[in-house]
Amino acid sequence: MQKQVSNLDKLTLSNDFLFKHVMLRKRICKHILEELLHTKIADITYLEAEQTLDVYPDSHGIRLDVRIADDTNTHYNLEMQVKNPVSRTGKFQLPKRTRYYQAMLDTDMLQKGQDYDELSPTYIIFFCLFDFFEDSQRIYTFKRRCLENMEIELADEAAIMFLNTLGTKGDVSPDIQSLFDYINNNTVTSNFTREVANTITEIKNDKKVRDSYMTYEMRMKDIREESLAEGQAKGRTEGIAEDKLRVAKLMLSKGSYSLQEIVELSDLSIDDIEKLKNDMHVEKQA
Repeated sequence: MQKQVSNLDKLTLSNDFLFKHVMLRKRICKHILEELLHTKIADITYLEAEQTLDVYPDSHGIRLDVRIADDTNTHYNLEMQVKNPVSRTGKFQLPKRTRYYQAMLDTDMLQKGQDYDELSPTYIIFFCLFDFFEDSQRIYTFKRRCLENMEIELADEAAIMFLNTLGTKGDVSPDIQSLFDYINNNTVTSNFTREVANTITEIKNDKKVRDSYMTYEMRMKDIREESLAEGQAKGRTEGIAEDKLRVAKLMLSKGSYSLQEIVELSDLSIDDIEKLKNDMHVEKQA
């Protein structure tokens, strides 16, 4: 009997669901951290995979792919980033997203009554399938430094790393380069990526993971449908608002309608119409 192929079978390491499950394999995750940071780690502990932080009820929550602490209580947040997200204002989101991640991690980490020096060292690490800074570096590491003297570092023990899987500059270990190649092309070029590939096969054949992915897919479908519905509702609202402005602008341009007539026919407030009238006057003068 032929095995049915699900969407899970088609996933590669760049998918955040599969990335999370691979990083939950301690040997693989620890090896990646050791190779990236050029250090030996005795052990790592998973604080919570795909954790959502809502420090305050009204704050913007964040979902973390994988959050880890090592034996020295250094904390790591690992994220897979396939696309370069843009905000509604057209600005790239990653820089301020890392700022917010750091703030939320610190706020969650420091309990009431604790001193600031009890904050653990942190690394926020993004695996990016694009070169955000367009300098071809394999790794971009950011720590705070004094602009007047770049040799002075603010010792807050917080670092942000962008791993550019397409990079060609800077040295990385053979295993990290082979991992980049595997993420980009799904090609096995080392014993380490052979281990990663075998692990992915095991994960895809795990019934609990397959059931979990079905639940994940349903949740993502619900979120997409909800987002689409909100977008359509917003589009209808914006369309109605544009129609009102268009009617009011046309009536103002005619110059033969009273302010009250424009209010009644456009369904705009007097203040809105006065503002539109002033805007049209400025445009005309320009």
